[in-house]
Amino acid sequence: MTTDLTRVGPRLRAARQQRGWTLADLAQKAGMSVSTLSRLEAGRRQASLELLLPVVSVLDLRLDDLVRGEPVDPRVRRATERRHGMVVAPLTLEHSPVQTYKIRYAAASAAPPPKVHDGVEWFYVLSGTIRLMLDGAEHRIGAGEAAEFDTRLPHSISATAEGPAEVVSIFSASGERIHVHGS
Repeated sequence: MTTDLTRVGPRLRAARQQRGWTLADLAQKAGMSVSTLSRLEAGRRQASLELLLPVVSVLDLRLDDLVRGEPVDPRVRRATERRHGMVVAPLTLEHSPVQTYKIRYAAASAAPPPKVHDGVEWFYVLSGTIRLMLDGAEHRIGAGEAAEFDTRLPHSISATAEGPAEVVSIFSASGERIHVHGS
C-alpha cells in the first residue's frame, strides 16, 4: 500500500463528521484554529506531523489511517499446489502475518513422523477424518470438528486409511514452513 497525502483532508473530515463534531468542536479539542482545520480538511493546507498528531489523538485514529494509499486488491490469487501427497490451496495473501490454507490429505494407512517447532496450530475439518498424532497419542478429528495445539509437542497430521480428508488450517510462519513446505 502506498502513502497518499491527497486523501488526508477528506479522511479527517469523514472521521470528524462520523463523530458528529463541527469544525469548531474538533479545532478546540485539538488546540488549533477553525481556519487551520478547515484548510487542512479542504487540502488547502499542507498536512504536517505538527498539525496531524493532535488531531489524530483527539479522533482516536492512527496516522496511518489518514495517509494510507489505495488498498491493494484483497482477492487471494495464489495457485493451488500439490506437495508431499497434499493438495494445498492458499487462502491468505502471500505476506499475511498468519497463513491459512485449505489442505486435502490423501488417505494414509500410517501417520507421518512427528515434528516439533515453535507456535500454535489450528485446523477445522471440512470432510473426512484427520489423524492428529500429538505427543504420542492419536486423536481422530471428524468433519465439523476443530483442533488447536501447541506445536512444541511432537505432532503430525494426516488423513486416515478410510479416505481423504480436507481441512482449513491456520499456521504461524514456522508451522507453515514445517507442514506446508516440508522444511
